[in-house]
Amino acid sequence: MTDSSRRPETMEEKDVIDLLLAQHAMIRDMFDEVEQAGPEERGPAFTRLVRLLAVHETAEEEIVHPYVRKVVDGGDAVVDDRLAEERQAKELLQRLEEAGPDAPDFLERLALLRAAVTAHARSEERYEFVRLRAETGPAERRAMAAGVKAAEALAPTHPHPGVESATMNLLVGTPVAMVDRIRDVIRQAMR
Repeated sequence: MTDSSRRPETMEEKDVIDLLLAQHAMIRDMFDEVEQAGPEERGPAFTRLVRLLAVHETAEEEIVHPYVRKVVDGGDAVVDDRLAEERQAKELLQRLEEAGPDAPDFLERLALLRAAVTAHARSEERYEFVRLRAETGPAERRAMAAGVKAAEALAPTHPHPGVESATMNLLVGTPVAMVDRIRDVIRQAMR
């Protein structure tokens, strides 16, 4: 798989739910890749996983969750539960990223992160996506998919716990994304 095919903003799915389900599968595959990577490949594989998780969650927070709050009966409770899960996963991811893939307990911490992310994805698929599909039409879901891809193209590339709402993402997301992306370019150049 090429690096560009790992970028969620370039995926071809036109329906937001299909897009997010495909990204969930990509996330599972990338966890496998990090776990199975040798010491030299683990860092770059983990960097790709961090980026995917960061941009995916930001787009959900900016586009999907606000729409679910608006159109799904009981949507506020559904979204509040997902945001709590996202914050927990972001905190785990941030600590794991700070320690780095060379940390002695990296694989154990990665397993904890994987369990949290997998449980969160299952909850989204079961409680959020099913209801969203039932309450929206194909045109709405196509528009949301375009919005998700646009949000992912501009999203921060590292976890930022505490920024789990559309409002917070809009207020601080763009400057944070710029800093993240500059930092990524510098790190890439230093390798």
